[in-house]
Amino acid sequence: MEVSFGKEIESLRLGAGDTFHGEGILAITKALLQSGVAYIGGYQGAPVSHLLDVMVQAKGYMDELGVHVEACSNEASAAAMLGASIHYPLRGAVTWKSIVGTNVASDALSNLSSPGVMGGALIVVGEDYGEGASVIQERTHAYALKSTMCLLDPRPDLAVMARMVEEGFRLSETSNMPAILELRIRACHVRGSFQTKDNVKPLVSTRNLMDNPSGFDYMKLAHPPVTFRQEKLKTERRIPAARKYILEQKLNELFDGPQKDLGIIVQGGLYNALIRSLQQLGLADAFGETEIPILCLNVTYPLVPEQVAEFCVGKRAVLVVEEGQPEYIEQEIATLLRRRDIQTRLHGKDLLPSGGEYSVEVLANGLLHFATSYLPTPATDAARRWLTGNTDRRQAAAAALDAPLPARPPGFCIGCPERPVFSALKLAQQEIGNVHIAADIGCHAFGTFEPFSMGHSILGYGMSLASRAGVSPMMQKRTLAIMGDGGFWHNGLLTGVQSALFNGDDAVLLIFKNGYTSATGTQEILSTPSEATKDAAHDKAASVVHTNQTIESALKGLGVQWMRTVNTYEVEQMRGTLTDALTSDFNGLKVIIAEGECQLERQRRIKPWIQGLLKKGKRVVRVKYGVDEDVCNGDHACIRLSGCPTLTLKDNPDPLKVDPVATVIDGCVGCGLCGANAHAATLCPSFYRAEVVQNPRWHERLVNSLRGAVVRALQTA
Repeated sequence: MEVSFGKEIESLRLGAGDTFHGEGILAITKALLQSGVAYIGGYQGAPVSHLLDVMVQAKGYMDELGVHVEACSNEASAAAMLGASIHYPLRGAVTWKSIVGTNVASDALSNLSSPGVMGGALIVVGEDYGEGASVIQERTHAYALKSTMCLLDPRPDLAVMARMVEEGFRLSETSNMPAILELRIRACHVRGSFQTKDNVKPLVSTRNLMDNPSGFDYMKLAHPPVTFRQEKLKTERRIPAARKYILEQKLNELFDGPQKDLGIIVQGGLYNALIRSLQQLGLADAFGETEIPILCLNVTYPLVPEQVAEFCVGKRAVLVVEEGQPEYIEQEIATLLRRRDIQTRLHGKDLLPSGGEYSVEVLANGLLHFATSYLPTPATDAARRWLTGNTDRRQAAAAALDAPLPARPPGFCIGCPERPVFSALKLAQQEIGNVHIAADIGCHAFGTFEPFSMGHSILGYGMSLASRAGVSPMMQKRTLAIMGDGGFWHNGLLTGVQSALFNGDDAVLLIFKNGYTSATGTQEILSTPSEATKDAAHDKAASVVHTNQTIESALKGLGVQWMRTVNTYEVEQMRGTLTDALTSDFNGLKVIIAEGECQLERQRRIKPWIQGLLKKGKRVVRVKYGVDEDVCNGDHACIRLSGCPTLTLKDNPDPLKVDPVATVIDGCVGCGLCGANAHAATLCPSFYRAEVVQNPRWHERLVNSLRGAVVRALQTA
């Protein structure tokens, strides 16, 4: 049961004359259909997950249009889908999170870019860069340069973004180059509106099939010796064709201003932040009217030399606003200006930081230096006061606190089935000593934070088992690799398991089998529980829903001989299994499958079911855990072993005791980890389990009344 996108799906049906209201990434989704896209694929990942999620859930409407939608096993398989556009006039779009997703897809992208495409090929990537990022701070720009692909970076305005989708397809077809449309986090989630068009049914589609395949053409293969000719085509035909189209269709935007002897060249995605920064200097208004002319690059590769030169000639100075490093755009502009002997002073990374997100405050600092050098007006005084005020407010807030605020890193969800495993691993290491732990991408990466602080490396999605291969032979103790079921299907089965078995490695692999790719929005995978299994669990409100056996079957098929499946919430059993795997006499790959359904998915299913029962007046039993404050000794080992947000502290009710006591606050989902930890680690017996009965039966009410009477009598005796 994934998140429902019913309202978003309805917005895809809007036609000519209608107005779309919503987020940027959903506007991109709508624009794909307006462009006549024939097939869509991808791998989910922030900040572009909604694109594929909506398309998958809109399968019925996609079938009406004849659009094929495929949820791919990884980014490489998504990129390979674009091979359909090499021979056939099919517009295809794929999506994933970048830069890591683009790294995975790079092989297919190189082999796609060399022969080029006939139908438009558009790659929508979430440029996950900056303060809200969850990946390495790198840029997609290098791939556009390396493989000669057009790179669009649209201004964060829904009308512009939608237009750039349509223009991206045409640019790809005109130049025979695949096109990348990069969207930063803020662009994906910016809200706005635009006038929609009718969706276009592709001429060739799932409802209008081709009779015959295209003829064989060796020039369409990325294979020597034709690759040498293809390399020449990139520079002799494709890039010039792309530049001509960019210029003729005015894909890059020029915003004029009265200070014509100065200029700013900015990546399209940074335009909104730039305008807001200029406002702080009094050099722009709330409607975007700017004092300094701006060349907004909605296409950042290839640049059009004539356009850049025309913008720069006759100006005293130009500032290039380019986020991240290396400064690809600035270097290219510097080269083309020098070749034309244009002596305009060029600024960029000398005034702006080389790394990090270009927030309004960061840009304002750089613009202040630029304006002070070339526009020494009173406007800069206002900017200085604003920047100084920001610093003063931070210092005042810090001074008002008795101590610095503690760090609040992200963590496991309440009741997450992965938290108990790290508790068990913590207990196991107390017994056998610390082990090298190869961590991985996924929810389980939160185990690298306190109170667990486990994980020596993260090398890529599903690559934990492969990443420990160089460490294992050098360690006296066995190493442990951790991956999720999403990572297992994405990459781990081939890069890790197959390699370990082939080389006969004595390794331990822990697979979290929660049934979904949870970190990206709980999308379904091969090992997702069947609907029948989930429906059956309603009757029992089970804490564990058993997924299908595809992971176990795959491992057995490859020849894994030592394999154990353990309920994640059974801390004592999990500790024993981990200890056994790390100390067993068995020499070879040992796999522990920690099975427990994603708690978010379980709650999305259980809560509506319980509400339905309550509305019908049926009996409902809810488990609640708590701490007996009279028994709690204030050691708080339970908190250090769990890290659950609902297990926290409160003032000790005993005036003779100073230490606060543990308490379970509202929000507890009744997973039972606190009690399981207390039992496994032999902690104080302060935890209790209670059952809250709603709509009780008549005899339960009678028994409850009798118990209450007895308790009151004892209290007054």
